[in-house]
Amino acid sequence: MFYPSAQVFAFIGVSVVLFLVSRFSSEEWQVDQEAKLENDFTIGNSLWFSLGAFMQQGCDVLPKSVSGRIVTSVWWFFTLIIISSYTANLAAFLTTMRMSGSIRSAEDLVKQTDIKYGPYKSGSTYMFFNQTTVSLYQRMWSFMTSQPDVFAANNDDGIERVRKSKGKYVFLIESTLNEYYSSRLPCDTIRAGNNLDSKGYGIATPMGSDIRDRLTLSILQLREDGVLDELKKKWWVEKSQCPLDTSTKTTDASLTLSKVAGIFYILVAGLALSVFSVILEFLYKTKVDSQKQNVSFGSEARSKFRLSISGHSEDESHEQRTPLRSTHTAVGLRNITVKRTFVELLATVTEAQVITVKEDVSVNGKLNSVSLLPTRLTLLVRPTYYDIRRT
Repeated sequence: MFYPSAQVFAFIGVSVVLFLVSRFSSEEWQVDQEAKLENDFTIGNSLWFSLGAFMQQGCDVLPKSVSGRIVTSVWWFFTLIIISSYTANLAAFLTTMRMSGSIRSAEDLVKQTDIKYGPYKSGSTYMFFNQTTVSLYQRMWSFMTSQPDVFAANNDDGIERVRKSKGKYVFLIESTLNEYYSSRLPCDTIRAGNNLDSKGYGIATPMGSDIRDRLTLSILQLREDGVLDELKKKWWVEKSQCPLDTSTKTTDASLTLSKVAGIFYILVAGLALSVFSVILEFLYKTKVDSQKQNVSFGSEARSKFRLSISGHSEDESHEQRTPLRSTHTAVGLRNITVKRTFVELLATVTEAQVITVKEDVSVNGKLNSVSLLPTRLTLLVRPTYYDIRRT
């Protein structure tokens, strides 16, 4: 069937691309119960997601970003086609085996008596069974001699009996003639099983003639040079009147990689589209957030890139960023909303009556002064770029 290595590479490739696009997409980042940023599509979860989709079982995590959904869609489509093709090919293979009957070897012929079989009378195949010392072929010869009507008058008669018997007669014939007749109209006969014996053709010469050795050497030279194979290909294959898949039904009908290459191309194109999509999304979100935060595009891009790689958004120690605004004293606040580049966190103040937040809340990204009476306030995020507003 399919090449396992191709499926394994596709599985790993999809998992890696899904992991990367999820890391660089802001839609996949969320805040856990401890107010920490997390991404569901770790490398382990990405592999598990791809495996679950391939096994038609699903997964408890799903992508939220456009790029992640593109990867998911093409992978679902890929697995659907692969599994459907495998199922269809297996069903066709089993059906072909059933239609071709149970006779696929000489052993199958000996084990039954419903289907008759025999060679051309007085031919080389007839002499082979008559003189054989192999017990299996001797049993076949005994069956044939017990029913003299199984012997054909000639090769054409034997082929015609096969066509009219509706599967109840098997004609024993030389492989070369068998292949030739199977490649001629009406293309309704096939070769079953392997060769029963191996012999070669010869050219007769007068006893003691010196031409024999020269003919032998010439024939051997033609065989070594591949001339005989080319002649057979020309007259048996290229001149065939039947489709190749009809005259060679006994060959392996596996579904090779070349037959399903199109679905692999679609998968690769989908992965490339998802990568292009996440790049556009990354650039767009960086531009929008840099304008909101009143910082440079490069600074915001570096911050997002660090978050995508490490999972942390700490700024470089030497980087200076301008706060959005200063805020003044607020009395009677019960909730404080903290806004950041990627997330909006909620910090709740309990049992607080008065909270005084002095001006210039952000100095180089750090809280300058916060007075809490009579309780405590905990901000579970890095104190940078805050916009504290009333809710």
